[in-house]
Amino acid sequence: MRRVASGLLPMLAVDRTLARPLHRQIYEAFRAAILHGRLRPGQRIPSTRVLAVEVGVSRFPVLNAYAQLLAEGYLESRVGAGTVVSESLPEQLTATAPVDTKAHAIKSKPRRIASRCARLTRRESLPWTVHMGPFRVGQVAIDEFPLRLWSNLVARKSRTLKEDAAHYGETMGNPLLRRAIANYLKISRSVRCEPEQVLIVNGSQQALEITARVLLNPGDPVWIEEPSYSLARSVFTLNECRLVPVPVDAEGLNVAAGIKKCRTARAAFVTPSHQFPLGVTLSAARRLQLIDWAQKAGAWILEDDYDSEYRYESLPIASLQGLDPNSRVIYIGTFSKVLFPSLRLGYLVLPPDLIDQFFVARRVMDLGAPTLYQTVLADFIEEGHFARHIRRMRLHYRNLRRTLFDNLTKVMGDRVEIVGEDAGMHLTILLRNSESDEEIARRAVRHKLSLWPLSRLYIGPRQQGLILGFGGTTEKEIPEAIRKLAELIAGD
Repeated sequence: MRRVASGLLPMLAVDRTLARPLHRQIYEAFRAAILHGRLRPGQRIPSTRVLAVEVGVSRFPVLNAYAQLLAEGYLESRVGAGTVVSESLPEQLTATAPVDTKAHAIKSKPRRIASRCARLTRRESLPWTVHMGPFRVGQVAIDEFPLRLWSNLVARKSRTLKEDAAHYGETMGNPLLRRAIANYLKISRSVRCEPEQVLIVNGSQQALEITARVLLNPGDPVWIEEPSYSLARSVFTLNECRLVPVPVDAEGLNVAAGIKKCRTARAAFVTPSHQFPLGVTLSAARRLQLIDWAQKAGAWILEDDYDSEYRYESLPIASLQGLDPNSRVIYIGTFSKVLFPSLRLGYLVLPPDLIDQFFVARRVMDLGAPTLYQTVLADFIEEGHFARHIRRMRLHYRNLRRTLFDNLTKVMGDRVEIVGEDAGMHLTILLRNSESDEEIARRAVRHKLSLWPLSRLYIGPRQQGLILGFGGTTEKEIPEAIRKLAELIAGD
């Protein structure tokens, strides 16, 4: 027989000094909790015996209070489930709930928040961020992930857990996972690192937040790609840095333009292997120029390598960090794009002289990432499953990308310009007419398409375009989705 969860004990106190009987105090406390929504319909409440012990009274007042609540319809008894809040309270009961008024409210001082938080853009309800249709940016092919294999690894680890696994894990992360990541990065990304330089974090967003806290002061100028990843901009805004938008062209970040705008910037945030959102690759000349600038300016380079595993016309591009002889690059990686987003595991590769500072900042934030999935992921990598998955997904995304590119070219011709199709899990189309990309994206939701407007990722003058993610889209969906998109762009 299925066990029923223990009942929840509401905030309830009795006062023996009052003239009001104990059973009446208990009755009124439950009634108020139900009418104010603190106890929900169907929610189980404690047995009379348990409540009497918890409150410190004999069982008789509790029995009397429950009897009154049952008689009035606030509670109901269920066989095998004990006593629960009634699922169907009469309307006349809810109408008698006390109503808070402003008549007795105390005049309050202003509700201040930190100035750095006030600088952030207010939360907006953007329709293209809610719908999960074709072209949703940031989605991966979950149906292609070996969930059964992953589940078996989780089960294996869970069966062999020891007591020390319930304690806090290491702040820097599980040593086995750090070693596995270091070995993988050396081979596949030409990153120069040892396991002790790897810091495990809860995704690349937290990696960027920790980095900003350690390296940047309020007012520090920071180069940011134009256009750029909006949540990265928010991290620097929250840390009260001054954003310096640097244009991106066919060779990636225009380093000369950045030097002209602000030679003394304290850091540069870049996505060199596959720029987000335009998808271009930072050229070799620009990479060397950027490293040279950082050395001379005493600046830091924050390299976000979010989906570099997926290149379709060439081998993966070596990391910027591997070219840096002076340890000026902070390398950021994540498993959200290569495995699945809810895993919430990413990593930083740190210069040796900064390990202690990052350790302290990490410990202040949340003491470390959850331990179980770290050990599972370490096994997933060490047993060769990760490398096989990457090879399989590279073929899968190559097919999706080819299907998307062919359909765009066939249906739209020269009405749009396609950029960034050689890598990653998205490409961008630049609109040649003057129609608003936001308006197209809003209309697209009605056709069950999820299109991200390019213009929202600019700080200055905006290019109109649409970002098309294809990671979570199937080949079968693409032709019809492109037909709908063409009609939307044409204004039909």
